[in-house]
Amino acid sequence: MGDLPGNDVARRFEGADQGAGLSFFIGRFPPRAGPRLHRHDYEETFVIDGGGATFMVDGEAIEAGAGQVVIVPAGAAHSFVSGEDGFRFLSLQPVARMAQEWLEE
Repeated sequence: MGDLPGNDVARRFEGADQGAGLSFFIGRFPPRAGPRLHRHDYEETFVIDGGGATFMVDGEAIEAGAGQVVIVPAGAAHSFVSGEDGFRFLSLQPVARMAQEWLEE
């Protein structure tokens, strides 16, 4: 994970930089942490490796933990907050270059 750009919380792989059509984040969020509300023009698939989180997807709460997959539809406003044990995941984005629209400051 250390070879990818980012920090201890999230590392980023941009497919376009490697000639690939897929991009991803590897995340290790501490307890009660997560990104602000945002959306993408494409779907985002979370593969949960450990811990868990509460996702908000277009206003609906989704609880998810280790071994589960959460698919956020294209255009859906979403965020998550990690649980008491933190949250480890892989976030797959089917584009060569990731882009998001932040909906909260």
